[in-house]
Amino acid sequence: MPRRTFLKGLGASVALPVMDCMAGPASATTAAGGLPRRTAFIYVPNGANMPDWTPAADGKDFELPFILDPLKASKADFSVLSGLAHDKGRANGDGAGDHARASATFLTAAQPRKTQGADIKVGVSVDQLIAQKAGHLTRLGSLEIGCDRGQLSGNCDSGYSCAYSFNISWKTPSTPLPPETNPRLVFNRLFGNGLPGQAEERDAKQTLYHKSILDFVTEDARQLQRRLGATDRRKLEEYLTSVRELEQRIERAEKFAAAMPNRAIPKGIPSENEDHIRMMYDLLLLAFQTDSTRIASFVVAHDGSNRPYANIGVTDGHHDLSHHGGDKEKRAKLAKINRHHATLFAEFLAKMKATREGEGSLLDQSMIVYGSGLADPDRHAHHDLPILLAGRGGGVLNPGRHVRYSHDTPMANLFLTLMDHMGTPSDRMGDSTGKLTQV
Repeated sequence: MPRRTFLKGLGASVALPVMDCMAGPASATTAAGGLPRRTAFIYVPNGANMPDWTPAADGKDFELPFILDPLKASKADFSVLSGLAHDKGRANGDGAGDHARASATFLTAAQPRKTQGADIKVGVSVDQLIAQKAGHLTRLGSLEIGCDRGQLSGNCDSGYSCAYSFNISWKTPSTPLPPETNPRLVFNRLFGNGLPGQAEERDAKQTLYHKSILDFVTEDARQLQRRLGATDRRKLEEYLTSVRELEQRIERAEKFAAAMPNRAIPKGIPSENEDHIRMMYDLLLLAFQTDSTRIASFVVAHDGSNRPYANIGVTDGHHDLSHHGGDKEKRAKLAKINRHHATLFAEFLAKMKATREGEGSLLDQSMIVYGSGLADPDRHAHHDLPILLAGRGGGVLNPGRHVRYSHDTPMANLFLTLMDHMGTPSDRMGDSTGKLTQV
């Protein structure tokens, strides 16, 4: 069966997960058996309390410190990469504004022009460099999601435009790709077919009859199931169940928001931040599982975010805590927020691992960068960044280690390596000096 097979119905087009009957020949952009490689970049803000992040030992025989301990079940599936740096995140004569530079350089490795006007300029981000050459292979060239509705203008950090603070994906040096924060809109982008008028008709009927989007493709699904083997039938049933469950969660969030007229909660966004993050992770998984895209970025929160995390007992603002001044209590609270974000990431990796594809898992076919554009936020350090690299990339990565690179190794070197593995090689990007080994 062709890889690009969809269940179709009125105003709906549901992509299918990769199944055994779809396996095809390998190519530069795929792993063995023709399974596609995916890459995602996940950004968490305000650095980390580095003593609670960095393992003491190198190699495979290392213990996970406090922040990373929630990831212990996935320890064999990711590596901690120490020593990477973003020199272009430093002032280099431009003065204050490290939080804006941390976001702007995270995927571009380029010095942002200091301006709060319309003349913004930084560089093309690695996800978009990959999308330029491989984006045509999927329905969506790339996917940009987040949990902070941002701004594209104004002054957000010491004379830097808000466009730098809220965006990590840049299509051109002056064109950011704002992350979509509404789960409903992401869901519709993944599963609507985009034909004029049909999406509106589907939405109207869905509201009137309280139907799931899957109800519109039921007959097509029944016909397909009769053609599949037992393994693929089970995989299809599990996938359709996960789509329906996610849709129901989005609908519950919408109803809850509608019942709170005094709160300005955009339609489809859960009231609790951790539920919002989980929902966006689940949408990212579905996007990869259905091969709707192979390239994604996810801004968990923008750098400089001062969100409190009362649900884990931290009522102070995140950014305020990041300027801890060495205070032990503030550092402990900062580490608690870092651990909270790592816990949600661990849940995502577990779901990726549980999603079977070919003879392995969806995680096995992926390369996922998780981290921040700052290390110790109190010093606004742009070296020795807190970076994880998860997945096996279809066999090209060797996870389960703590790899310590030499001081100030450009993070752009990691990007060059990932571009190679995605079948979109380049000799240089940003401030790269070569490709990383030992990944």
